[in-house]
Amino acid sequence: MIDDLYSAKVLKLAANLPRVGRLSAPHASAEKVSKLCGSRVVVDVMVEGDRVADFAQDVKACALGQASAAVLGASVVGASLAEIEMARDAFRAMLKEGGAPPEGRFADLAMLAPVKDYPARHTSTLLAFEAAAEAVRRAVERTSRAGAA
Repeated sequence: MIDDLYSAKVLKLAANLPRVGRLSAPHASAEKVSKLCGSRVVVDVMVEGDRVADFAQDVKACALGQASAAVLGASVVGASLAEIEMARDAFRAMLKEGGAPPEGRFADLAMLAPVKDYPARHTSTLLAFEAAAEAVRRAVERTSRAGAA
């Protein structure tokens, strides 16, 4: 069972986290913390319209949280707010309800399906997507208000 959870592919993703760091002047940021394990993800975004133009993440999480953040970081630039929210919601349903994995640019989250059997790991595995959705929503709201002014 544990080999399914920490597969070679998951560990490789966790070890090669893309877009690590912080943006110098993001449109918005969001931080999410797991109270259970202390994992923490901070996401910075720049948007053009409702799409991610630039992205950075500071991830202090277990291998599962890092793997999830790696999938996000590898494919988030160009994603719309709706795509990120749909992926987050499908990912949450996959873990908590046994739903189908996300499709499209975030389909690699399917490799984290075994996490569904470990409820204590759900929050840390979802952190990056929760933070990204919140940061992009804030950035879209901020830049649309600025454009309307």
